[in-house]
Amino acid sequence: MSEHNQDWREVRARVKTFMEERIYAQESTLQGEDREAARAALRELIDQAKQAGLWALGHPKEVGGQGMPFMEYVYINEVIGRSEFGQQVFGTVSHQDSIMLHLYASPKWQAEYLAPLVNGDIYPSFAMTEPDIASSDPTQLQTQAVLEDGHWVITGRKWFTTGAADAAYTTIMCRTEPDAAPHHAFSMIVVPTSAEGYNIVRDTPVLGMNSGHYEVAYDNIRVPEDHLLGRRGEGFMIAQKRLGPGRIFHCMRWLGQAQRAFDLMCERLHSRSAFGGSLASKQLMQKHVFDSLAEIQAARQLTLQAARRIDGGDPARVEIGMIKVMGATMLHNVIDRAIQVHGAMGLTDDTPLSRMYRHAREARIYDGPDEVHVQSVARQLLKRYADGGPGWDFGERDGEMA
Repeated sequence: MSEHNQDWREVRARVKTFMEERIYAQESTLQGEDREAARAALRELIDQAKQAGLWALGHPKEVGGQGMPFMEYVYINEVIGRSEFGQQVFGTVSHQDSIMLHLYASPKWQAEYLAPLVNGDIYPSFAMTEPDIASSDPTQLQTQAVLEDGHWVITGRKWFTTGAADAAYTTIMCRTEPDAAPHHAFSMIVVPTSAEGYNIVRDTPVLGMNSGHYEVAYDNIRVPEDHLLGRRGEGFMIAQKRLGPGRIFHCMRWLGQAQRAFDLMCERLHSRSAFGGSLASKQLMQKHVFDSLAEIQAARQLTLQAARRIDGGDPARVEIGMIKVMGATMLHNVIDRAIQVHGAMGLTDDTPLSRMYRHAREARIYDGPDEVHVQSVARQLLKRYADGGPGWDFGERDGEMA
């Protein structure tokens, strides 16, 4: 057993109960047009999660979290993903940013941001994607920062900066080393959202939802030199350390979404009848159940294998690429079948499936589109076979799963 003093299975069960009994009941308010009511409901749920000892489970103890080890936290994310609001309610939305600050921020910014970030008093945002270039190739990013008189001067435009309107700061990927090799030309800079020149252009509608993905223009923002995360030119390295485990958490949350859709589908099959019998008795409906179960289980095992390899110190680039693509496809397929089983109701907002379906389509694009991961994985595998190389040993990769 790890240093974490609670059995993760017991914690997972409590998170699931909290999710089903409290968060589900508030989802219509949380996603409603009355933003004041939504904020009040979210704050109440956060307070309840803290009182239940379910807050900031995966944050390191040294920054104020509960210190749940990586693999245990992976299993918790599977349940947190059942609702799009789970990350906020349980304080996991700041997990990657708090670790990034803890590892790379100056002492000044650690002191100012870290404790309130972990406590949920402030929120972070992260800016990488840009509207005018193909961000699947991040070496093309155009936002730049120039060091002048001890200050970074930042110009450019980003979008899909999630939560920027409510965030205390944004970590911005900027081109700071124009003469360096592409993967050493960028740095991460922490910018308060209150800084002069930080201009929110719009909340970008995504598949008909205004979901907090902001387009932001940077008009000669000036921040002190010590706002740099890590060293100059380390932006890609820091991003990869953020994105690797982050993709594991994404995929586990997708599994939680898929499992919720699966539950709704199976319940619907028993509650509806047609042509002289329940929908559950129809073979084509049973095929939906079989296919969904098989895809969820396959994606789950692939994701857990990738998580174990990362936990063992392996970057697991092949495994992460696979689960990003396979997990997003699985999520879409399962929710699509659940909607089909619900019929006309599945197209309405009378169930959570409509919003889940739209979010599922996002999954094939954010954190790198499918095509990039497919190409990357194939290239890595083919290199192993070049010039009579050793190839890919499936058994060797499975050896650490026990």
